[in-house]
Amino acid sequence: MSWMPAVGGAFLALRRRVAVWSLWMPLLWAAPLPVAVTGAHVQGQVGGSVLLPAECHPGFQVREAIWRSLWPSEELLATSFRGSLETLYHSRFLGRTRLHRNLSLELGPLESGDSGNFSVLLVDTEGRAWTQILQLKVYDAVPRPTVQVFIAVSQQPKTCQAFLSCWVPNISDITYSWRQEETIDFGIEPHGLFTDGQVLRVSLGPEDKGMAFSCIVSNPVSWNSTIVTPWESCHHEAGKASYKDVLLVVVPVLLLLVLAGLSAWYWGPCSGGSSARAGGRKKKEVCADEVTLQTENPLV
Repeated sequence: MSWMPAVGGAFLALRRRVAVWSLWMPLLWAAPLPVAVTGAHVQGQVGGSVLLPAECHPGFQVREAIWRSLWPSEELLATSFRGSLETLYHSRFLGRTRLHRNLSLELGPLESGDSGNFSVLLVDTEGRAWTQILQLKVYDAVPRPTVQVFIAVSQQPKTCQAFLSCWVPNISDITYSWRQEETIDFGIEPHGLFTDGQVLRVSLGPEDKGMAFSCIVSNPVSWNSTIVTPWESCHHEAGKASYKDVLLVVVPVLLLLVLAGLSAWYWGPCSGGSSARAGGRKKKEVCADEVTLQTENPLV
C-alpha cells in the first residue's frame, strides 16, 4: 500500500488550495472593489520584457495581491497570499509572467497583441484594499527606413532640386525627422518638409557634392536611420538626360534604315537582277504574273 502516503499528500495539498481559494473568493467576486487609481502608462517592445510596478501609499502593509488583465479579456495572471507567489494561471500570458517579491509583475517576451489594461488589487493586514490600474502599450521595433531621391527640373544652371522620400512599411505611431550630417544643427527648416516630415526638399549646387542627410524614424521605444547623399542622384540624372538626347537622334535613323531594307527586300524580285537576291524561282513567277495582268488589263 505504498500509494497511500502519496494520495494522502495530494489530498492535503488540494485541501490547502481550496482553503486558500475560499479566502480569495470574497476579494475577487463578492466584496466591492475600492475606487481604482490609474497608474503610469507603461511602454514595451515586441520581443522584450516590461515591469508593471505595484505601488501603494506609505504605511500600507500588503498581505495579499492579485494581478489581472482587464482588456481585451479579463484574466487572472498572478497572486500572492501571505508570501506564497503563484503565476500558473491559464491565460494568454501563461509561461510569460514572473511575480517579484515586491509584488511587481514582469511580462515577457512581449507580443504585438499584449497591449491593454492591467490591475493589481492589494490587501493589507487590516483588510483594507487598494487597486491600481496600469496601461501597457507594446510597439514593434522600428526597421531601417528606405530613402528614395527624386530629381526635379531646375530653372537655374548647375543647380539640382531634389526631393528625399523616407518611409518604413507596416509600422504605426511613427515619427519622421531629418538631420544634415556633419553639422551641429539637428533640425531641418519646416518649409522644406512635406507629408508630416516624410519628404524633404533640398536645393544643391556643385559645392554640395558631399552633403549628406539622415532620415530618422522613431516610435516611443526604438529608432533607426538611413543616410543618403542626394548629389549622386543628381549626377546620375544628368547622365541619363544626355543618353536620352542621343537616343532621340539614333532611333529615327535606325528606323529609316530598317524601312529601306524591308522595301528593297519586298520589291527586289521584280527588278532585273532579282533572281540572285530573291534566292528562288517562285518569286520570279509571281512577278511575271503581275506583268501579264498589267498588260491584259490596260487602263481606259
